[in-house]
Amino acid sequence: MPPPDLRIALTDRARGGTRQRVYDALREALVAGRLEPGRRLSENELAEALGVSRTPVREALVRLRDDRIVEIVPQLGTFVSKISIGAVADAQFVREALECAAIRLAAERVGDAELLALREIVAAQEDAHAAGDFDRFFVLDDAFHAALCEASGHGIAWSLAQRADGHLVRVRRLSLPVPEYMGEMIAEHRTVLDAIAAHDPDQAEVALRHHLRMVLSVLESIQADHPEFFEKE
Repeated sequence: MPPPDLRIALTDRARGGTRQRVYDALREALVAGRLEPGRRLSENELAEALGVSRTPVREALVRLRDDRIVEIVPQLGTFVSKISIGAVADAQFVREALECAAIRLAAERVGDAELLALREIVAAQEDAHAAGDFDRFFVLDDAFHAALCEASGHGIAWSLAQRADGHLVRVRRLSLPVPEYMGEMIAEHRTVLDAIAAHDPDQAEVALRHHLRMVLSVLESIQADHPEFFEKE
């Protein structure tokens, strides 16, 4: 089966050169499930779908291998990694450690402009929820957590968490169609915002840790709905 048309995903990216945009477009397609777990990937087909040469595609696949989202198997080819429950747990551990440390600092130093930006992201999430736009909602969710880390003065925390996020990120995306899930996420984002606006590091950490673990509560149902996406244990 040929890959989906990825040209829109590529041209929509406003920042970075071709290499970064190819990586972003492929990662987005993998996270959204347009390139599903277990699928064999062809550099030629992906290059044609993206409208680029094979070189940036090859480089992007190497980066995605480092992200643990694809597997490069000598003599066999490149495949979309199936989701590993163990790797999900690893990513969750890393994300909690980094983001919970960051939010304590954010609660101590956040300013009015940063709080306004965070509130605008949540408002945009409400619009995406109302429209049933899962892709937009997911992008905004990442933006919210990235902004929290930036508010701590250590934006690198988000970048480092993403490097370990290869398996968890797909579970997060698959969770969005679960009934009531997006509404609960918005409510929890507002609880986190209230805590940092009150400059309460302890409550901010409690609220964020509870929020980050929310995806684990639906993991079993996601696995039941999409058994073909997961590694057999």
